[in-house]
Amino acid sequence: MNYFKRIFHSHSGIALITVILILSILVAAALELNRSSRADIYHAFNTGDGLKLVYIAKSGFYAAAALLADSKNEYETLRDDWAQAEVLSAQSKALFDNGSFIVRIEDEKGKIPLNKLVTGGTVNNDIKEVLLRLLKQKEFDLEEAKAAEIVDAIIDWVDDNEEISGMGAESSYYSSLSVPYTAKNAPLDCIEELLMVKGMTDELFGGTKKTPALAQFLTIYGTGVISINTAPKMVLRALSPEITDELADRIDEYRKNTNHDLSSIEWYKNVSGMGGITIKAGLIDVAKSNYFKIYTTGVRDKMTQDIMGVLQRSPLKIMSWRQD
Repeated sequence: MNYFKRIFHSHSGIALITVILILSILVAAALELNRSSRADIYHAFNTGDGLKLVYIAKSGFYAAAALLADSKNEYETLRDDWAQAEVLSAQSKALFDNGSFIVRIEDEKGKIPLNKLVTGGTVNNDIKEVLLRLLKQKEFDLEEAKAAEIVDAIIDWVDDNEEISGMGAESSYYSSLSVPYTAKNAPLDCIEELLMVKGMTDELFGGTKKTPALAQFLTIYGTGVISINTAPKMVLRALSPEITDELADRIDEYRKNTNHDLSSIEWYKNVSGMGGITIKAGLIDVAKSNYFKIYTTGVRDKMTQDIMGVLQRSPLKIMSWRQD
């Protein structure tokens, strides 16, 4: 009799343990199913919010494009509607439920045109000198030899030969790197290509908390002239060795004053202190611009979506597009 009791109790214990194990597995499976379902719900929710943000940001880009296309001015100024994009940004809050966009537009013609630095194997010395003066400005904190090295290296990157310019570099240098490649020896396809050029660093190209981004003063577009009406102040200072920080500030204040006529290429001589200074002919103009860089950020709650693109105004065409 005791023998059968032991067997019964033994089987009951095994059964109990089995039941507990099964329950544990079921509970674990239920918890995992619950976690997975919640993750799917959150992912779907976030995906939906992400799509909304993308379309808000795209709306900002196309609104900026419409602003540029609608301009009837014969020349660009920083007084134009496109240059006052903060007004458009403020108005966007009324267009979306719990969302808005922030837009900024830059005239590419106000920047230094790197693809006109060299034509074939011939260097445009005027653009070279402007680029060198830009790099030697105090904001970049570069030694003069380093600035000259970078300019020479850019020349060698875009020219059509393997002849080394001064302190520049051709394929013989790039092929010796740990990750070898060859010199482009052709015009730049995008401004980010400069990061492959000897002497260029991420900090110089993209800027830091203390230094500006070199990239914002350079362009791959344009005919080779710089718009004095829209050039950033650091580019203004680079147009002539005689233009000081103070004179660049005066030029900027003058061109933003709605009472001043900017239709003539000689208007800068009306600025106090600029009467005796001549910027080289053929280096600047005030004609209508055709390429603009548009930065737009979609904002919704605490989420943001950035888009950057370059727009050709006539014929209307998106030249580049980056969605971060």
